[in-house]
Amino acid sequence: MKRTPAKRDAPVATRPPLAGLLGKTSKATQAVLAKIGVHRDFDLVLHLPLRYEDQTHLYRIIDAPAGQTVLVEGVVIDNAVKFRPKRQLVCTVEDDSGVVVMRFLNFYPSQLRQLAAGTRVRLFGEIRQGFFGAEMVHPKYRVVTEGAPVATQLTPVYPATAGLSQAVLQRLVDKALAAIDLDDTLPAPLLERLKLAGFRDSVRYLHHPPPAADLNQLEERTHVAWRRVKFDELLAQQLSMRIHYDRRKRVDAPPLQPRVKLTRALLDALPFALTNAQRKAAAEISDDLTRAYPMQRLLQGDVGSGKTIVAALAALQAIENGFQVAIMAPTEILGEQHYAKFSAWLTALGVTVAWLAGNLPRKAKREVLERVAAGEAQVVIGTHALFQDDVEFFKLGLAIVDEQHRFGVRQRLALRQKGGKAGALTQPHQLMMSATPIPRTLAMSYYADLDVSVIDELPPGRTPIATRLIADARRDEVVQRVRDACMTGSQAYWVCPLIEEAEVEEGAKSRPQNMRGRNEALQLQSVLDTHERLRETFPELRIGLVHGRLATAEKAAVMQAFTTGAVQLLVATTVIEVGVDVPNATLMVIENAERMGLAQLHQLRGRVGRGAGHSTCILLYQGALSALARERLKIIYSNTDGFEIAREDLRLRGPGELLGARQSGVPMLRFADVSTDVDLVESAREVAQDLLQSAPAVVETHLNRWLGGRENYLRV
Repeated sequence: MKRTPAKRDAPVATRPPLAGLLGKTSKATQAVLAKIGVHRDFDLVLHLPLRYEDQTHLYRIIDAPAGQTVLVEGVVIDNAVKFRPKRQLVCTVEDDSGVVVMRFLNFYPSQLRQLAAGTRVRLFGEIRQGFFGAEMVHPKYRVVTEGAPVATQLTPVYPATAGLSQAVLQRLVDKALAAIDLDDTLPAPLLERLKLAGFRDSVRYLHHPPPAADLNQLEERTHVAWRRVKFDELLAQQLSMRIHYDRRKRVDAPPLQPRVKLTRALLDALPFALTNAQRKAAAEISDDLTRAYPMQRLLQGDVGSGKTIVAALAALQAIENGFQVAIMAPTEILGEQHYAKFSAWLTALGVTVAWLAGNLPRKAKREVLERVAAGEAQVVIGTHALFQDDVEFFKLGLAIVDEQHRFGVRQRLALRQKGGKAGALTQPHQLMMSATPIPRTLAMSYYADLDVSVIDELPPGRTPIATRLIADARRDEVVQRVRDACMTGSQAYWVCPLIEEAEVEEGAKSRPQNMRGRNEALQLQSVLDTHERLRETFPELRIGLVHGRLATAEKAAVMQAFTTGAVQLLVATTVIEVGVDVPNATLMVIENAERMGLAQLHQLRGRVGRGAGHSTCILLYQGALSALARERLKIIYSNTDGFEIAREDLRLRGPGELLGARQSGVPMLRFADVSTDVDLVESAREVAQDLLQSAPAVVETHLNRWLGGRENYLRV
């Protein structure tokens, strides 16, 4: 079967002119609707309420319960602009039982005329005792005629934006519900088997629930109507990702057969044996590389599980077939660690390893680029510089991306498209690595387009890391413990994390420049102050300093001194979060640990415990902790298993932050929650595979409803 070459530059899609309901609205309204994700009529059906208001019961003013949002009606008997103490509009409204005051701190002159004496109004808000007696501050109101009917259903409150009122949204949604085909896209036997409600009934219920509806079920999204919408969304995601997975098999890539000579030589030279989990992962990757379509495999494992040697074995398989390998790391320190390891392992086998980073001297960079383009550099290791336009590979067969969640879609795509100028290769194979384990449901949902290998055991001899939570008030004890450790021959880290290192490392473009500058200055000042303080406290110790602003050569020199033991205590920012491997370092102190996320704390803690000595990680926290900070610290204190920590992180934060930049440009789930809707994720995955094989027409209809022809959004 002829495979389709990958397009290097996909054209930018243009949105066709709007038709239907939205086509009848003004350009200004269309632009505002686009801000909340409404681009077509069906998006209105899926624009579901955030919450509901009960305007179905009209109270007499005297009977309205205090502390609740209620609906009352009366006639304006007085209105005036008063200054008590600030300018405000005060209107007195009366019914046959009493009076209530409407008070507006911000108002338009037209409201004074609209709420003239004698006007009948219906108010919705909370009655409280105030300066003017019983009052409503900024209630919702509308002018009505006597005897006007009240609502018979709960009133939806929709996600909105500036320039878009609830009234306009409600009117457009109601028109969409009346005009659009809401027939089921899924077969009745499937719905019956999964005990799912009908689609039409579900969305209409969610937009207009009856007064007796269970508000807790609606707002917590556990109602049967919500389960149907969530399932459909998850099914659309699974279908689109499985389609992408299958289409990848129609793209050409070089089949890389295992030739084992170099592989065997490397394994024989290693001072350790691979674990069973490493061997299994290596075999899965090796098998993928033999295929004539691009491998896209995620290799995940806990901190210190030995992913790098598995990647090296994959690299040798490509090299033995005459192809180059690119290894991309998110930070210079991690990249330099890879360069040191791969050089130590592969140079003795006759493999040429090159280093490429953005801040190399111009002449050195030009020389590396020439060697890469000529094919002389067989393994090229670097940072974001690898996917720049001036990098041209001779024959790239495998791209390895470490800490892949730190890279955006376009960055990885740019690297993968550098197949090379020799031969007919269209795409290299790609191996992505992550030391942040991904919970199973998250992998099933957002990584369904990838094959996943898991290294779920640590190499023998790794000692458990003891974690200690210590308040900053006991800092003197911690300082003494650091001195004792260093004076007895061990080494230690002291980490000062105020901001994410990604804001300091090259390529950080997402935050406003002034904000990045302020945050960098705060972190830099913190680490400089701590370094100076510790130097004064420990004049007998050799103390090093590493942060993102250091020049590459200085950073490398300090890290080399720490690796060799010339530096006993390393004061650093979170730049050391990944890639640092110093077996003699047995103690880590993390300042302001309460500000850190679970994944980052676990990664930092993994820098110790790499040798035979007993290791400890001390989490220093400041003052009174928030409930969330307390829970995070309790989790990291109680767990050393990265997979369990990832599950807890998913529970606390949801999928968005755990995924990092991977899903940049890919729609997140709007309704389903992979941490709580596990059964729906599993059902959607199973049903997607069945429908792709047996009911292509159902697949097309369902994807068109949910994605509107955008089902091919996945390009990585």
